[in-house]
Amino acid sequence: MKKINFYILLITLFSLSQLFAQKVLTLEESKQLALQNNAKSKNSKLEIEASRKIRKSAFTNYFPNVSAGGFKWSAEKGLFDIDMQGGNLPVYDGNPVNLQNPTQFAYFPSSTISIWKKGTIGYINAIQPIFTGGRIIYGNKLASLGEDVSELKDKMTEDEILLKTEEQYWLIVSLEEKSRTINKYEELLNRLLLQVEDAYKSGIVMKNDVLKVKLKLSEVQLNKSKLENGRKLAAMAFCQHIGISYDSSLVFKDELEISDLPQSYFVDKNEALKKRVEYSLLEKSVEAEELQTKIKRGEYLPQAAIGISEMYMKFDESKKRTFGMVFGTVSVPISGWWSGSYELQERSIKEEIAENNFKNNSELLLLQIEKAWQDLNDAYKQYLLSKESKSQAEENFKVNEDSYKNGISTVSDLLEAQALLQQTQDQLTEAKANYIVKKTTYLQVTGR
Repeated sequence: MKKINFYILLITLFSLSQLFAQKVLTLEESKQLALQNNAKSKNSKLEIEASRKIRKSAFTNYFPNVSAGGFKWSAEKGLFDIDMQGGNLPVYDGNPVNLQNPTQFAYFPSSTISIWKKGTIGYINAIQPIFTGGRIIYGNKLASLGEDVSELKDKMTEDEILLKTEEQYWLIVSLEEKSRTINKYEELLNRLLLQVEDAYKSGIVMKNDVLKVKLKLSEVQLNKSKLENGRKLAAMAFCQHIGISYDSSLVFKDELEISDLPQSYFVDKNEALKKRVEYSLLEKSVEAEELQTKIKRGEYLPQAAIGISEMYMKFDESKKRTFGMVFGTVSVPISGWWSGSYELQERSIKEEIAENNFKNNSELLLLQIEKAWQDLNDAYKQYLLSKESKSQAEENFKVNEDSYKNGISTVSDLLEAQALLQQTQDQLTEAKANYIVKKTTYLQVTGR
């Protein structure tokens, strides 16, 4: 007796260890893992960071542009030659009277002086833009707009990841539900096989009835194997999607349950449209074209800047010199106005294209919302029909089972009733999963 209790204790401990070893995943946990680990989500966050760097880079254009440089050389001969003609030079004899009419002269021979044979030049400049046609201001706005777009795209990426997570999660849950259904079906067939074999031995039924049950059982076992393989592949794909290692003992906790009517999720599509990320992106695209037009227009406006410069110079054997200066610059791109007028016309056309795309795609988004609403209602109707079909199949099976026990119906009738029951149960499982996914889709396309 003590030995039996010991074995029972061991079995209990083993079962508990297996239970605690299992990793349980809820839908919300899966979503969080997907957002943290999915490669698309990571890249989307990096895109936001990159756009922030661009915005910060654009902001530096408000500050002076500082540059420094220098040049040093040593030439074979001077860069410039100064020729000096020779001749008699008057000599001052100390008498002021003789300055106008000198009587003494000194001969000066002709010569050539070579200068700048070697030298060093260095400078540092700081130029502050005063007016650039608004290009710096609009460039910063465009960079900020780019950051906003990156954040909106990140939200779209999150929505896509979450929707895919739900689709894959409920697919696995539905496959597990089908597995339970086919296991019950297999149990029914096994019990039926025992009954038919006993009846055959007693001479009540023909051997053909036994073969029919065995054939159906083989078919179910094959489908069961396919279902298990499909569930394994789906779980592996799901683990890759949420960024965790595949574990055959993984348990999906949430169940397929429908408690709310579609009407509880309904919102006006025109109000929902403005909450859509895609709608915001369309608005940003129009704004971006307008900013690019303003930047292009600024290229053909006068440009003004002020600056300071400090220079260092030393030539040949002369002393070094340093000096500073303040300067201003103004440039007017006169020759560019002709071609610029056509480029501005091009920008105007692109703005119009962006407006047309905004209108057209907004209408498509409204159609998408309407379709998602219809799909949600159709999915709920399919769920109700599947639920009713299952109830009818259960009643049909019960009638055929009683009839078979009373010898009224055949094995074929009972097998058909069993197969119909399994089919309607699977259809109900699919309808539940489809409704839940359609609900999530509708919530997403309405900005929720």
